[in-house]
Amino acid sequence: MSGQPIFILKEGSKRTRGRDAQSNNIMAAKAVAEAVRTTLGPKGMDKMLVDSMGDVTITNDGATILKEMDIEHPAAKMIVEVSKTQDEEVGDGTTSAAVVAGELLKKAEDLIEMEIHPTVIASGYRLAANKAIEIVNGLAKDVKIDDEKLLTSIASTAITGKGAESAKALLAGISVKAVTSVVDEIGGKKVVDREQINVIKKVGGRVEDSELIAGMIIDKERVHPNMPEVVKDAKILLLNEAIELKNTEVDAEISITSPDQLQLFLDQEEKMIKDLVDKVGKSGASVVFCQKGVDDMAQHFLTKLGLFVVRRVKKSDMEKLSRATGANLISNFDEISKEDLGYAAIVEEKKISGEPMVFVTGCNNPKSVSILLRGGTDHVIDSVETALEDALRVVGVAIEDKKLVAGGGSPEVELSLRLNEYASTLEGREQLAVRAYAEAFEIIPKTLAENAGLDPIDMLMALRSAHEKGMKTAGLDVFKGEVVDMWKEVVVEPLRVKTQVINAATESAVMILRIDDVIATTKSQGAPGGAPGGMPGMGDMGMDM
Repeated sequence: MSGQPIFILKEGSKRTRGRDAQSNNIMAAKAVAEAVRTTLGPKGMDKMLVDSMGDVTITNDGATILKEMDIEHPAAKMIVEVSKTQDEEVGDGTTSAAVVAGELLKKAEDLIEMEIHPTVIASGYRLAANKAIEIVNGLAKDVKIDDEKLLTSIASTAITGKGAESAKALLAGISVKAVTSVVDEIGGKKVVDREQINVIKKVGGRVEDSELIAGMIIDKERVHPNMPEVVKDAKILLLNEAIELKNTEVDAEISITSPDQLQLFLDQEEKMIKDLVDKVGKSGASVVFCQKGVDDMAQHFLTKLGLFVVRRVKKSDMEKLSRATGANLISNFDEISKEDLGYAAIVEEKKISGEPMVFVTGCNNPKSVSILLRGGTDHVIDSVETALEDALRVVGVAIEDKKLVAGGGSPEVELSLRLNEYASTLEGREQLAVRAYAEAFEIIPKTLAENAGLDPIDMLMALRSAHEKGMKTAGLDVFKGEVVDMWKEVVVEPLRVKTQVINAATESAVMILRIDDVIATTKSQGAPGGAPGGMPGMGDMGMDM
């Protein structure tokens, strides 16, 4: 056996070990962070992403960019996950999360070069993260649900720097009104269900034509042109049942031997449909939304009764209509009663950009609302939707958590200074890791300055100086190019944006640091999808961007 090689892995597998594995992983993660860094802040630039089908996306939203980039490198994917989680949890701060994670790894690489073991760095990073959460919680201030001005400022901060900035005031106002309309109280806690805010996009008009509807917009039209176009003081019936004859549950044949019998059969069919329509009419409803179909003959009878009927409404829209109008969903015609009907001041069909839509407005206490977004082109309207989504999410998070921190890089500078003080209290090599962690957070104010065309070193020094003097809410005003009190300027963000960045960036950085062996196996030669040379994007573990 002496001198004979032993093969453990399949032929074509690739293995990268030790310092090489760490270096390649860190390089890939840093490249991803660098790709989105220029989009950070109010003066961040946009990216144009073109997919394999030729569809174009123009955005500066970190999560959208990383999702569309179709990244293959396994370590780089972990940074994408950080941004994705940030988007799902808070809605804003996606770029910050990716940039901080990349910077933590960059600082860790310097420590590895100094022969500090990755386990020690990971331990120091965890200590620093716990302390960072404690510090940032100490910086938070309370917000009340009825403080409309403060909530509007939160929405404005989220929209600033996005493509919809020209209509920032309008969109921020819409966001706050929409979110405060759908707040529920569960177990003494305020809860915001984003699903209850229906966003409808229609190309045409200007962004400024966007509006909040205190009720619902249904992207359908009434079933018959002779039905009324507008119904005032509408009594609304929501039907899960089709207004047509059901097929029999069992196979059955009807034998007709004479024209008289055929006429009787048709007459009976007509009578059965008329009975169904009469049950709807007797309920006192003036508007009917039906989740299923409406028979042609039923349409005729419903029109004669002067009802406004919409068919094939989506299940999700039916549930929102129920919340908005107070109507109950009915699955049985015999169960219809006046108590099940909902109310809306006006139900009307309007044409938006040449397409008919049904507006249900003037509900007593709408727990479901709609936002109609307008814009000159598809790209404009998509950009506006991204900004609006961020604003809706952060306002919701602020109402749920009731905690805010200042923006403009202010918490990051304070974190950096306080963590450096904390590092002095530690013994051993973890102290170096905590200092590196503290420095990593300075990437946020540095990037804000860089993207605004300011000198990052000068701005960082000015920020540090202000914080050293006890001005804990001092941040960078990129428009004036000077350090100001962000709390007075009402540039604020929900506390959860910062805590989520700290947690997600730290966890992913630690996970990547602890990898010292990358084994990429391939399917055997000739198998579908098999390719010699290792996993896609692994190659030499490099990453060109």
